[in-house]
Amino acid sequence: QVQLVESGGGLVQAGASLRLSCAVSGRSSNAYVMAWFRQAPGKEREIVATINTIGGATVYTDSVKGRFTISRDNAKNTVYLQISSLKPEDTAVYYCAAGNPLFPRSGPYSYWGQGTQVSVST
Repeated sequence: QVQLVESGGGLVQAGASLRLSCAVSGRSSNAYVMAWFRQAPGKEREIVATINTIGGATVYTDSVKGRFTISRDNAKNTVYLQISSLKPEDTAVYYCAAGNPLFPRSGPYSYWGQGTQVSVST
């Protein structure tokens, strides 16, 4: 059974940085495309970033390009999301997901974490 556990969220001021972590257990993370999603209050869940298994190619949604960086450490079975220059509109629950979708931005993803809250104050 594959399990994903996110950590690193919190309450920060606008302009701050955070690094979210997603620890993968049950199977090696390098078997999966990994992704970060977020869901803000009253909004649909949106994909934020993806990283491929081989070569580590990354894709970002337009609203986070230049501020978010997804990376993976397969030796540690962990995926990260480095977030800089946080804005109030980044406030959301951030979810980690793993899978092998044909199109990473579309999914579907097979495994999900429980989420970690990121709150950004002005």
